[in-house]
Amino acid sequence: MIIREEIFIAAPPEAVWRVFADIGNWGQWNPVCRECRLESGQALAAGACISFQLRPVFFPVRIRPVITRCRPAREVVWSGSKWGLHAEHTFLFKPENGGTRLESIERFSGWMLPLLKAAGIPRRLHQLTRELLATLQSRAENRSEPENS
Repeated sequence: MIIREEIFIAAPPEAVWRVFADIGNWGQWNPVCRECRLESGQALAAGACISFQLRPVFFPVRIRPVITRCRPAREVVWSGSKWGLHAEHTFLFKPENGGTRLESIERFSGWMLPLLKAAGIPRRLHQLTRELLATLQSRAENRSEPENS
């Protein structure tokens, strides 16, 4: 299963990256991923482990993906497994018309996938992805305004 979403952000990739890569401050703007922190590593970089809670259903789920690839302001990929489900999440930061086209691609596999589909979880995850991108857009655009003045 693949969940794909993209958004245009009226801020350069470097400005979007500064907001995105500051995991410790996600709680200030990110309503989707709660209690965000680095579990290992000093920054958003390959090999680091991040941790956050999602609420795809009635109860929160702690996710601890490992960053497998990181090219600042261009791409970050993290992956992890939990309860019979493997996920890989890619974010692509593409320069476009003075701003950034941010693409989110989530790939899921595993024996739990049919059960999650039957419960409507993919639709909820897609909704959470849209919300994450929209709030990142708002934060990055608002934070880049003083720099562009």
